Amino acid sequence: MAQVQYIGTGRRKNSTARVRLVPGTGKITMNGKDITEYIPFADLHVVVKQPLSVTETLDNYDVFVNVNGGGFSGQAGATRHGIARALLQVDPAFRAPLKEAGLLTRDPRMKERKKYGLKAARKAPQFSKR
Repeated sequence: MAQVQYIGTGRRKNSTARVRLVPGTGKITMNGKDITEYIPFADLHVVVKQPLSVTETLDNYDVFVNVNGGGFSGQAGATRHGIARALLQVDPAFRAPLKEAGLLTRDPRMKERKKYGLKAARKAPQFSKR
């Protein structure tokens, strides 16, 4: 018989995370590596585990993540978003605490594009009167 799994997609900045929740012991695997190997910063581990701690399901599910694009911070945020969406499939009653913690909202902040005539998005060339 097929094992039950819950799927969610999360995005932040240029990162996209495809998340699978499987009943287990609370192990988090990102791109085939343990989370401590993949993300070297402890504060980002807390960010990734936030939806699980809000819903008090930290040790109930193993999390498998395929994430690409962006850096560590964007990937951690995308993973958090994906886990929160997958938890909605587990139990729709989780919606209220996840929404209250702001974990279901996709962070809309993106890098601003470079404009012509400028050196970067907003940085202009040095001004000289003569």
